[in-house]
Amino acid sequence: MSSFDALEALLDYRFSDRELLGRALTHRSFHSRHNERLEFLGDSVLGFVATEILYRRFPGLPEGELTRMRSRLVRQDTLAAIARSLDLGRFLRLGEGELKSGVSDRNSVLSDSLEALLGAVYLDGGIGSAESMILKLFAPHLSTIDSGDLKDNKTKLQEILQKLEKPLPVYEVVERQGKDHELVFHVRCEIDHAGSPFFASGNSRRIGEQNAAALAIEALESGST
Repeated sequence: MSSFDALEALLDYRFSDRELLGRALTHRSFHSRHNERLEFLGDSVLGFVATEILYRRFPGLPEGELTRMRSRLVRQDTLAAIARSLDLGRFLRLGEGELKSGVSDRNSVLSDSLEALLGAVYLDGGIGSAESMILKLFAPHLSTIDSGDLKDNKTKLQEILQKLEKPLPVYEVVERQGKDHELVFHVRCEIDHAGSPFFASGNSRRIGEQNAAALAIEALESGST
């Protein structure tokens, strides 16, 4: 099995144009036809797909929260961790000096190479193929965001109100929409001293409440309540 075959097996994706795969794995120290243009493209593809995933997964979440979540998802440490899970470093084509100095395990090189790989998948198979791969590779990190970032919003709001010596918020589901397997919960969050309640939605009551809490936090932090 060639190195290309091995990597394609790990990715569960077969390139129609293997020249793109080779270019994605080529560091500038190895050849003038290196992967930096693909990295540039892959960075944009990843940013777009990550934005759409978060937008759809967390309806009603404020723009500021979505931006912070996206930053966590596409930061260098996350990309390098995914690259290591694929053992991507062993597939990279590096100059002799870089091989000896262990460049293949640097976070910057691994994250750049993963972005180049995503750019190559986009050119080879289109946005659908790129999105499918991103969903697969980033799944563990998306679930961490689900149970991490969102889980804290109600707690954060409670702590803010306790510091202000205000009553705790009251949450209420005001409407359910959709079929049983596609329910959307519309939630109201009321705070005693706020001028009006905060409304948000989610595909579960928990997520709806967390989204509403995020809106309340944003208002409190901006001083608009």
